[in-house]
Amino acid sequence: MRIPRIYHPLPITITDDLTLSDDAANHVGRVLRMQVGQQICLFDGSNYVFNAEITQSDKKQVRVRILDQQLEDVESPLNFHLGQVISRGEKMEFTIQKSIELGVNVITPLISERCGVKLDKERLEKKVQQWQKIAIAACEQCGRNRVPQIRPVMALEAWCVEPEAGIKLNLHPRASQSINTLSASVRDIRLLIGPEGGLSQEEIDMTAKHNFTDILLGPRVLRTETAALTAIAALQVRFGDLG
Repeated sequence: MRIPRIYHPLPITITDDLTLSDDAANHVGRVLRMQVGQQICLFDGSNYVFNAEITQSDKKQVRVRILDQQLEDVESPLNFHLGQVISRGEKMEFTIQKSIELGVNVITPLISERCGVKLDKERLEKKVQQWQKIAIAACEQCGRNRVPQIRPVMALEAWCVEPEAGIKLNLHPRASQSINTLSASVRDIRLLIGPEGGLSQEEIDMTAKHNFTDILLGPRVLRTETAALTAIAALQVRFGDLG
């Protein structure tokens, strides 16, 4: 049996005997039905992984003893911030999950003029909590030991005006530049992906005002979730660690 990777939300030390979080305990104890004496692998966002042995597993809690620790750095050399206009249904969850597998560090859900999702503040906050759990699960699956941040929902223009040290990119089907024409020294990337209906002309003009570079992925118009993942993968191949 493959040793499960489990996220622990608090810092871990090698001397710890600790109680797993409710979410982790439910997964280990009820879903996987693991028993005392079996091993799991924990990570806490520090880039270290901790091998641990289950010492208690029941309906109330799961406790483990830390056996050892080791540094495992699988992070991309790119500092990647994705601004994704919120898409409908499971598309947003899919984009978050797969972009994290591809190495994105920060994701900001955005509201734009043509955003098809209309939720009140409370429901948006619950969505962000749900998306953060998806981010954690993606890290558990793909082997990342730093958990990307899902930021609170922002208006598109508010996100665009934030200071950024690196390059700022906006996908546009009529752009004159491509990823292959960008500078070879790119390390910090802020990538904007618009809604299913695209950005309005006013929004496109606004991004240009805030120094976003329009880039073209190819001759075909891609759906929002396809565009995000294609752009991230292409940038990782060109500047990051995908071969």
